Amino acid sequence: MTPVTRGRLTRSRSPTLGYMADRPWVMRTYAGHSSAGESNALFRRNLAKGQTGLSVAFDLPTQTGYDADHALAKGEVGKVGVPVAHLGDVRALFDGIPLAQMNTSMTINATAMWLLALYQVAAQEQGALPDELTGTTQNDIVKEYLSRGTYAFPPDASLRLTTDVIAYTVANMPKWNPINICSYHLQEAGATPVQELAFALSTAIAVLDRVRDGGQVPPERFGDVVQRISFFVNAGVRFIEETCKMRAFVRLWDTLTLERYGVTDAKARRLRYGVQVNSLGLTEAQPENNVQRIVLEMLGVTLSKNARARAVQLPAWNEALGLPRPWDQQWSLRMQQVLAYESDLLEYDDIFDGSHVIEAKVDELVAGAREEIDRVQAMGGAVAAVESGYLKQALVASHAERRQRIESGEQIVVGVNKFENTEPSPLTADLDTAIQTVDPAAESAALESLHKWRAARDQDAVEAALTKLRTAAKTTDNLMPVTLECARAGVTTGEWAGVLREMYGEYRAPTGVSGSIGQSAGGDIAEVRQKVGATSAELGGRLRFLVGKPGLDGHSNGAEQVAVRARDVGFEVIYQGIRLTPEQIVAAAVAEDVHCVGLSILSGSHMELVPQVVEGLREAGLEDVPVVVGGIVPEADAAALRAAGVAAIYTPKDYDLTGMMADVVDVIRHANKL
Repeated sequence: MTPVTRGRLTRSRSPTLGYMADRPWVMRTYAGHSSAGESNALFRRNLAKGQTGLSVAFDLPTQTGYDADHALAKGEVGKVGVPVAHLGDVRALFDGIPLAQMNTSMTINATAMWLLALYQVAAQEQGALPDELTGTTQNDIVKEYLSRGTYAFPPDASLRLTTDVIAYTVANMPKWNPINICSYHLQEAGATPVQELAFALSTAIAVLDRVRDGGQVPPERFGDVVQRISFFVNAGVRFIEETCKMRAFVRLWDTLTLERYGVTDAKARRLRYGVQVNSLGLTEAQPENNVQRIVLEMLGVTLSKNARARAVQLPAWNEALGLPRPWDQQWSLRMQQVLAYESDLLEYDDIFDGSHVIEAKVDELVAGAREEIDRVQAMGGAVAAVESGYLKQALVASHAERRQRIESGEQIVVGVNKFENTEPSPLTADLDTAIQTVDPAAESAALESLHKWRAARDQDAVEAALTKLRTAAKTTDNLMPVTLECARAGVTTGEWAGVLREMYGEYRAPTGVSGSIGQSAGGDIAEVRQKVGATSAELGGRLRFLVGKPGLDGHSNGAEQVAVRARDVGFEVIYQGIRLTPEQIVAAAVAEDVHCVGLSILSGSHMELVPQVVEGLREAGLEDVPVVVGGIVPEADAAALRAAGVAAIYTPKDYDLTGMMADVVDVIRHANKL
């Protein structure tokens, strides 16, 4: 789930008010949607309300390096963030906003170098020098192969881009955080606290080793690298365990940077982290319960002074239903403001110091994380563990175990598998107004803007810049200077990334679904397996189920769990991973002679992409192959999809995967008139 905006609570120096000793918390929101102009208006409104920093959400084509006219971008433009195709978009995005005074966070990874270059050039046009700019590029590519799916290039090439950005910013942008290592998305993908710690720190080791050994940063400046590394973590509802996790994180990072990298400055070794509280645990059923979940999750990263977050970003209560409205985002901000301004949280030293319960749990997490880090290092480090599939398979397995606990009732989720009776909620009485919708004209506007930009620029300058990029990519030179030339010349996001795809190749990350791990999910599995077997016999061959991820949505956790459970109940499963066009999915359905196609979409592009698959199957003569859909699908959209021929729709409230598989068998039987 990727909302349009989220509230963020961060402790920093305010560019307009100075440091507020009596009120140390300032607010910002994670924002961006539809177009650069619309997002700029949103930024200006928030700044006028006292917000003092920016946190930019980019749409999926921008994150994965495609222009709006690429086949994979269809239906995705402006959906989960702002589309940025060229320097003109960045000028519009920050029009009237003095970037020399802003602290700007950009949630961007595969194309982080490109967006940083566009930002720097736009800032320089305002008169800002590179060493004046403050902010963060997320730039953690490893977790993209494991959870979020917005990678563009193979791991080694991606790590080269990451380290080039780090080396460039240390030399030229000393106030910029060049990487924000994200364990947040690992927990969303199923990571246990130990895995979240270990895999994030293994990523940090891979990055820091590459910078240290690359020769671009002098050894005497390596401490500058370490103190510019920040983390972005997840806070779940088990807030005592989350508190211990963060205290363990502080200890592990301090030890790692001292012992492995010889950083003697204690200030440089300080763990600098921000938080997005857990979206995985937000429920579609009784969504009002999400409010107290969010508050409890916020406490886990704020109660312990010695391990307190510098930034807290809260989701909205209705994210499991769709995109939050401005009022919902305001509610999240108010939760933070109550904590910051009304509570006595900041008046005491660390309240957990001396607690033998807390220390014992911290020791347990530290020991477990060190053991897992050693295992990853023995494999050759984080990149090797990505390429082998070990990290992804470990996350899929942990996520499957979590789902099994919920399905069996061992892990209680209020309103979902216990205490399900409820009064009608006034918050969701009118679902059409309970969430925000994206302007359907955003994609056509982006296409028009892109075509005008290309027509007006100096094409010779563009070709010359791209040639320099192509040449530099063959060397070990830092790619940031030629990327800046590309930005100034008018190169587009898709053109810049296209050259690097040409040089480094495409990559498909391991799916992690190779092992059957759902055998303990309950007695119902045997019953459904019998049902699958009987239907297979009637149709003259084993039931084949194609799980597809159309478009650019890389949040594959749900698709992976469906694929695992489908295989466990006896289906032959075809799952090729993320980022497929509708045409590729139809071609796979034809080639594999499948009995059902299941589509998973979480980016909000279901109304564009699902009908294309349904129509493609009809054109291929597969009218008898039903299509089922899973994702965050508002009821109005669900009705339209059913009218378009979709056989069944599953949303987050449908947590019983085994029951879902039984339903899919019924769908197949109905389609085949059994």
